[in-house]
Amino acid sequence: MLNSPIEEIKSRLDIVEVIGSYIKLHKAGANYRALCPFHSEKKPSFFISPARQIWHCFGSCGTGGDVFKFVMKIEGVEFGDALRILAKKAGVELKREDPKLRTERERLYEISELASKFFETQLRESPGGKEVKKYLLDRGVNEESIKKWRLGYAPDVWQGLSDFLVGRGYKREEAEKAGLSLKSEKTGNYYDRFRGRIIFPIFDLNSQVVGFGGRIFKKTIRTDGQEEAKYINSPGTMLYDKSRILYGLDKAGKAIRENGVSILVEGYFDVIIASQSGLENVVATSGTALTPYHLKILKRYSNNLLTAFDMDIAGNSATKRGIDLAQNLGFDIKIMTMPRESDPADIGRESPEKLKKLVKEAKSIYNFYFEDVISRFDRNSLEGKKKISEILLPVIKKIPNKIEQAVWIKNLAETLEVKDENILEELQKAPLEEPGEFNIEKETEKGQEKKRKTRKELLEERLSILIVKSPNKANLLKEEDFKIFSSQVSQLLNYVKEKGINPIEDISAELSNSLNYFSLKAEIDDIEDDNIGEELDSCLEEIRELAVREDLDKISHEIKKEEQGKNFKKVKELVQEFNQRSKLRG
Repeated sequence: MLNSPIEEIKSRLDIVEVIGSYIKLHKAGANYRALCPFHSEKKPSFFISPARQIWHCFGSCGTGGDVFKFVMKIEGVEFGDALRILAKKAGVELKREDPKLRTERERLYEISELASKFFETQLRESPGGKEVKKYLLDRGVNEESIKKWRLGYAPDVWQGLSDFLVGRGYKREEAEKAGLSLKSEKTGNYYDRFRGRIIFPIFDLNSQVVGFGGRIFKKTIRTDGQEEAKYINSPGTMLYDKSRILYGLDKAGKAIRENGVSILVEGYFDVIIASQSGLENVVATSGTALTPYHLKILKRYSNNLLTAFDMDIAGNSATKRGIDLAQNLGFDIKIMTMPRESDPADIGRESPEKLKKLVKEAKSIYNFYFEDVISRFDRNSLEGKKKISEILLPVIKKIPNKIEQAVWIKNLAETLEVKDENILEELQKAPLEEPGEFNIEKETEKGQEKKRKTRKELLEERLSILIVKSPNKANLLKEEDFKIFSSQVSQLLNYVKEKGINPIEDISAELSNSLNYFSLKAEIDDIEDDNIGEELDSCLEEIRELAVREDLDKISHEIKKEEQGKNFKKVKELVQEFNQRSKLRG
């Protein structure tokens, strides 16, 4: 009988499946490993134990725990919110009357979900909504996609949604915190943010509504004479940060892993029509340029990125800066070349097969840059040659692989009908663009580095791994050894010596965590069983040596102190003790 929702959730969920929905995992014997999502690394140091239902990073951040700890860390939420997220995944109903489970964040999730249902109902049933639905169908969005993406309609009234939410027991201030209403500076009254717009709910990775995008349906003129913006999006809230949310990723994550590439487009319609066309690995930014955080999230799924952005390499566009950042972060980038005045939604409506063909024919980023720049300038004129080289040389200079770089140097020389040596000479002068403000690598690792361990701590950790790997070797530990180990290690090794590595009774959380940590570490260790005894003896010998040395240092310090106080009797006693302890080193 499971006596708590936490235990029931853990019994229903597999930690491998939960973590695998966030990051790409690889089988490693009985365990799984991955690049740690909490710090930047090239060699996987993040391990998951299905048997123990725990995870741990043995790299620079050194974090670990159970499935709840992972969700808390990767979602940036408190325990109550992680509990709600995992309860939803597990199909476990949480008792609403427990006030501890009703966090402010949860109420905002509830409001956002209710708002989405309100907009969906308006699309189905209101006269304006039916008109919008016809428009969506005419634009090629089918019934299935309307339901799948939960499209809606915000009626063109001032307080339609606000009044609805108040009627369901929520405060107008809460609707404002959820980004759904605004407060008039003149009257102090609240009014709906989205009015007379097609609504695109924006989801987090758990398919929970966190924000909305609203597209104008009919052109209207504001009181100041300006046209209404074509799109408006939710402002930043406790749930929604547009610099970290990718539209469609909750549905595309699995397909990105399976296809080994994420396709990045610019708009909601592009994602929906692409998905409808059979391209499920498509995502979009939500009303912002590509950010380091977007890329860091995408990198969990794949290092390959295909974009259908309208790029201006000759200009200092936000898109170009975003692509440069992706290159700096190690993405292999391809560009899908679209016909002029077309976007993926246009192509997908016309022919899903044509859209898929364009994806297959996507060009490498360097091919695209060369073709784009050369098409813009006259390569036969001196001015054109200078302009082409001015734009392309910094691009070539950033290519990390020297063989690939040499190929593009040769291509540019042939295109401009000059010698390779001339290009190489100018390449030396070309500025090397730095990632600058986009360098997220150091930012995400600030404060995550583990404190550097002492030699004794490293030896104790190694000893613990060896004992857990081969519990019968715990008999080699002497009674006096437990006095020189740190309290945590002494407690762990004493437990293993008496009980073994499988808990047979209730133990402290600290000891349980320690046992899990060293058990997982022991499983991924590659030492041969025949060598364990020899290495264990070596560790013990050095730990004992360090303990004696530490004692001698303390005695030396006391001798100096007593000499300064001219307490020569005490000095003589300490010198004798020092000599006796020194013999133990021999």
